[in-house]
Formats: sequence, C-alpha cells, structure tokens
Amino acid sequence: MFLLTGYEYFLGFLLIAAAVPVLALVTNLIVAPKGRTGERKLTYESGMEPIGGAWIQFNIRYYMFALVFVIFDVETVFLYPWAVAFNRLGLLAFIEALIFIAILVIALAYAWRKGALEWS
Repeated sequence: MFLLTGYEYFLGFLLIAAAVPVLALVTNLIVAPKGRTGERKLTYESGMEPIGGAWIQFNIRYYMFALVFVIFDVETVFLYPWAVAFNRLGLLAFIEALIFIAILVIALAYAWRKGALEWS
C-alpha cells in the first residue's frame, strides 16, 4: 500500500491553493453585475472624457524597448543566484557565467546595430 505519511499538510495546502481561485471566480459570477450600460461602457482615461476610439496603433519602438528590457531583466534573475553562491561554485561556473554574459553582450550589440535602441 502506498502511504503518504508526512504529506498531509502539503496535500491540504494544494487543495486550498486550488480552491481559493475557484471560489473567487464563482463568487465573481454570483456577485458581479450582469449588464453594462451607460457610463460603465466608456473607457476610463484619468477621469477625462475619451476622445476618439480606443483602437489605435502604437509605435513598434515601445515594444522593442520593452522586449530588450525584459531580456536584460531576466538576465539579472539568472545571474543573482550565481553571484550569491560564487565562492562555492568554482572556476567552471565562473566560465559558464562569462559565456552567458558574452551571449547577452552579443545580443545587445546586435540590437544596437539593428537600431532597436534608437528612438529617433
């Protein structure tokens, strides 16, 4: 027989973690207003009356900046544990981190050369 000794709290946590979002969604379906009329259909723009339609095209440069930011932000997430355990990891981990940073520098140079970082 398969015994789960010591896992009761973990299973209870999983059940609660699964039940909370389901309970929130069901509560929303019950409590939320059913129809949207009048001013509730309007787009909120800092308390101002909206001018024009809500469907406008944004410049691609915003997305390029956001993408480059996300790439280098994720880099710090990967490098932080390495920096914390630097003394215990040894030379091989240092070389691997240098290769990782070199790949990111090459990616930055490529983005710079393609003009992804220029705003004009």
